[in-house]
Amino acid sequence: MNCLSLLQSWDAAFFYWINSGLGNPVFDAMLPFFREKWFWTPLYLFTGAFCLLNFGKKGWIVILGLVVSVGLADYTSSSLVKKNVQRIRPCNDPALAGNIRCRVSCGSGYSFTSSHAANHFAAAVFLIGAFGGLARWVRPAALCWASAIAFSQVYVGVHYPGDVIGGALLGVLIGWLVWKGVGKWLPGKYFNRGSPARGADA
Repeated sequence: MNCLSLLQSWDAAFFYWINSGLGNPVFDAMLPFFREKWFWTPLYLFTGAFCLLNFGKKGWIVILGLVVSVGLADYTSSSLVKKNVQRIRPCNDPALAGNIRCRVSCGSGYSFTSSHAANHFAAAVFLIGAFGGLARWVRPAALCWASAIAFSQVYVGVHYPGDVIGGALLGVLIGWLVWKGVGKWLPGKYFNRGSPARGADA
């Protein structure tokens, strides 16, 4: 067995453990909603309002950075990586038919990388860069949020663990790069610990 086949075997085994081994009524009820955009709409609206009400023009930069981070992550994952790798989703693989629990509509797209994971980790890392100096809880909260969405993709049967890990790494890289690009426009202490006070550049 070559290295690639071994990795695929481990990925499938880990998938079965999450998709079937961890199956329970609570996850069945909750996790399908985690991957829906509308479910997180209140959080998105709150984040936008928080930025604008507290940071004015700089808040718009944060919002723009978030949009760019998610947009780049989604384009890279969906239009570049998936179309070249062309990995079949577990729920569409004939070899796995009858052996998995597909809890949502499978869809026809490819599997690697998970765009949900890429998009939300890009947003999480950008938000950590923007607000990590404001409160210590921002980092674990953002990472747990993105991780829960990525985990739900495996649990419902539409992605392998390797897909969401690859998507997460892609999102982390893009979120960090976008933050590095716009962070210099947000020198206030609320966005970057150790920078001059907000009032100094108001």
